[in-house]
Amino acid sequence: MNHLSALDCAVFFLYFIVISAYGYWVYRSKKNKQTDTKDYFLAEGSLTWWAIGASIIASNISAEHFIGMSGSGFAMGLAIASYEWMAAATLIIVAIFFLPIYLKNKIYTMPQFLSQRYNNTVSTLMAVFWLLVYVFVNLTSIFFLGAIAIETITGIPFTTCIIFLAIFSALITLGGMKVIGYTDVVQVVVLVIGGLITCYMALKLVSEKLDTQTVLGALPLLRTEAADHFHMIFSKGDKFYNELPGIAVLVGGLWINNLNYWGCNQYIVQRALGADLKTGRNGLIFAAFLKLLIPVIVVIPGIAAFVLYQRGYFHAEMLDASGIVKPDHAYPVLMNLLPIGVKGMAFAALTAAIVASLAGKSNSIATIFTLDIYKKYINTEASEKRLVAVGRWSVVLASLMAIVVAPALRSFDQVYQFIQEYVGFISPGVFAIFLLGFFWKKTTSRAALSAALVTIPLSIFFKFLPTLTNGRVEAIPFLNRMSWVFIIIMLLMVVVTLTDPKSKNNPQGLEIDRSMFKVSPAFAVSSIVICGILAALYTVFW
Repeated sequence: MNHLSALDCAVFFLYFIVISAYGYWVYRSKKNKQTDTKDYFLAEGSLTWWAIGASIIASNISAEHFIGMSGSGFAMGLAIASYEWMAAATLIIVAIFFLPIYLKNKIYTMPQFLSQRYNNTVSTLMAVFWLLVYVFVNLTSIFFLGAIAIETITGIPFTTCIIFLAIFSALITLGGMKVIGYTDVVQVVVLVIGGLITCYMALKLVSEKLDTQTVLGALPLLRTEAADHFHMIFSKGDKFYNELPGIAVLVGGLWINNLNYWGCNQYIVQRALGADLKTGRNGLIFAAFLKLLIPVIVVIPGIAAFVLYQRGYFHAEMLDASGIVKPDHAYPVLMNLLPIGVKGMAFAALTAAIVASLAGKSNSIATIFTLDIYKKYINTEASEKRLVAVGRWSVVLASLMAIVVAPALRSFDQVYQFIQEYVGFISPGVFAIFLLGFFWKKTTSRAALSAALVTIPLSIFFKFLPTLTNGRVEAIPFLNRMSWVFIIIMLLMVVVTLTDPKSKNNPQGLEIDRSMFKVSPAFAVSSIVICGILAALYTVFW
């Protein structure tokens, strides 16, 4: 049975003690005499740019990346890195155009934006959508993948692993956004260092097994041994075309996916909503630079595992109980091959990613439920103290629901792709509502409500709409499906708005002027550098 040595356990428990102690110190040292909702949910004004950037990445990077994306690296290769590298470009757009609007209008939650721009009906409907997706897709998948990883590495039963993750993340979450933000800085350092160590050791293992002279020599060897794993764009007819459909990665549905995730997503944007514009933008550009690094940490080890598997190593470890190869086993299998002590550090990095992401998503669930559901409809006169208490209890309830549902994900082959596809059921509609809400002041609440109501039915329709390709009946790739749904919803919103009598005197509800979108020279230079790196990467690995 897999297990951690005494030294590995010592390294892990040192990490656990440091994070818990640091979180408690942050809570005590930065605690106000009376914690209010802005302080608890947003840490208003107290997070620095580096804390914002680190917290965004810590909330984003979790078991779905270490386990799910590494598994996709094993199965399809470097192409899965598009989600990370395109996200870096997306963060620049969000920093320039989206963040100024949120801060200028003192937006604290995404449903609040919809309420202010449209009406409470649109706001509440989308709040319910978000809560369902956050709990039953995002939170559930993190618990599942995290528990699977810990079970594979340590041999501890799945249920025990989930309970441990829930308790650990609760210790961080219940302290509020200040504790989450500053502990995330430590978590990011741990996950990056641990991830780089795992990547190095994976390459070292390749160099040893395949008789290369140096660890760096393993990189060109990976490209030789797994040439089909080093393409960013899949051609039509490729077995992974449905997951990443050709040029749509660069000009189609992936942009809708990313702009919705990074620009209209509570648990991402929330980190910057309590800051001033300069600090928030610097935090987002820092997160963009970190995003460029993530594929090195998670995708390269997956490709290394594939090459080793092809050469006959750890065939048994890559199989599930039914004897089927499970790509999501790749990262845990590699971790089990790490030397004593190093394995403890890598395990701490994985746990840091899981716990930070659980804490971030749980806090955002609590924020939306407390401010946009409870305060609006259940107890409109609730005190600040009561709202904070409700937020804490909602964290516990959401975690319990996710824990109950998590085991059902065992039936999926690549859980990372499951997350992307099912979040994509609402992404086109959400992004259309926000985009027109930002930049077309005539857009009416009736148009937004129409979009909210049809986005899921349209997504379901296109999911089961067969297409004929080379004489074969196939499903529409989900990124292409998102593009079609987005285009239809945009047209629908334009038609509904133009035929709505209220559009002529529709109140904008937002303060927007061109000066908000000006950026500093340092931000402009950083953006150009990131875009240049992305252009080089796609040119080399096209």
